[in-house]
Amino acid sequence: MEEIQFNMKDLIAGMMEGKPKKRRMRVDEALDYLEQEEEQKLVDMEQIARNALDRVEDNGIIFLDEIDKIAGRESGHGPDVSREGVQRDILPIVEGTSVNTRYGMVRTDHILFIAAGAFHVSKPSDLIPEIQGRFPIRVEMKALSEDDFVRILTEPKNALIKQYVALLKTDGVKLRFEEGAIREIARMACKVNDNSENIGARRLHTVMEALLEDTLFRGSELARKTVRIDTEYVRQKLSVIVADKDTSRYIL
Repeated sequence: MEEIQFNMKDLIAGMMEGKPKKRRMRVDEALDYLEQEEEQKLVDMEQIARNALDRVEDNGIIFLDEIDKIAGRESGHGPDVSREGVQRDILPIVEGTSVNTRYGMVRTDHILFIAAGAFHVSKPSDLIPEIQGRFPIRVEMKALSEDDFVRILTEPKNALIKQYVALLKTDGVKLRFEEGAIREIARMACKVNDNSENIGARRLHTVMEALLEDTLFRGSELARKTVRIDTEYVRQKLSVIVADKDTSRYIL
């Protein structure tokens, strides 16, 4: 019945879209539009959708992030009731059921579910037993180290340092980081995480903003178009903020 209902919706939508429409456009735009129409005729979208559904059911992976936000047992009042309700809504999908999507029904029996959460306030045992039983393998993550922060700052394709170098380049400013400066930025980010709430790699963004605030604000007005960031510069800009816990709580 669910499949019939879905097919009827698809049929009605196709009938509504079948009406011709008039559009005025330039010749070059019309050529591109006609090429796109012909390309779409060469592709069997129904076959693509069927293949996608088969792949999802056999090899699909669903990641449930921040599951700690719904951890809680029913206490008869307050937010715990709604949290348990969300857990019970998720449970049948994790256990295996049919889910209606715009491309058809999807069975979740063989889909791999991975959940993650920061259980520093709640505990995994605060989840209902049925949910706990559906996630039998548990892995505890370690806090990021100084070496991890250095790698995050330099190695990814869209690393923070590369982003700031490209951003200031638009103002004609060449931003250069020494290796010792990068290490010092990572060390201070770790220190702030240890002294206040540990927010992981997100701390690097606020530290970089505090470090380059003046350069970013006056980039186009700088007389010297080459800015060199060394260890001493990092300490001069961040040491006072990092040392003052009350200030770093709001700035970093």
